[in-house]
Amino acid sequence: MQLEPDRTAVVVVDMQNGFCHPDGSLYAPGSEAVIEPIADLLERAGEAGTQVIFTRDVHPPEQFDDAHYYDEFDQWSEHVLEGSWEAEIVDELPVEEADLVVEKHTYDAFYNTELEGWLNARGIDDLVICGTLANVCVLHTGGSAGLRDFRPIMVEDCIGAIEDDHHEYALEHAAWLFGEVEPSEEIDFA
Repeated sequence: MQLEPDRTAVVVVDMQNGFCHPDGSLYAPGSEAVIEPIADLLERAGEAGTQVIFTRDVHPPEQFDDAHYYDEFDQWSEHVLEGSWEAEIVDELPVEEADLVVEKHTYDAFYNTELEGWLNARGIDDLVICGTLANVCVLHTGGSAGLRDFRPIMVEDCIGAIEDDHHEYALEHAAWLFGEVEPSEEIDFA
């Protein structure tokens, strides 16, 4: 799969200490396992001049105090609190000066963020999506991208999950409904 570097962005979803580091409150070994393949993908993207976007799931401690129904702390307990070590991107995936970092407060990186406008202003159409968790933030961000007429390309070996069947479900769902699924070695930024 050949992608035009200036019309493509790699979106790295929530590769944060809270999910990827063994000391994180929502640590999943599957999230830690994709750090190295994501680093390799980012190196190739960087060499081609492809834009990189990191998302960070960040929650103010009081975010869900007045929630009627949507309360991630009920589902997952407190996690990736604003200003915490857990909320930081893992050290193995350094954020470069040219990279965009999008802070989000829900599973979807487009919801109430600058991401859509930022991509449209730069003429970016294709989104190479990787990160964690497959069936949560990666899936919701990919689906939201497709609904906004971006081309979501889910990188199957660069997406972490809690369970193998979560990974399989998310990628099957993405391929069936809104995007494409490719292994990283098939993605060429040229």
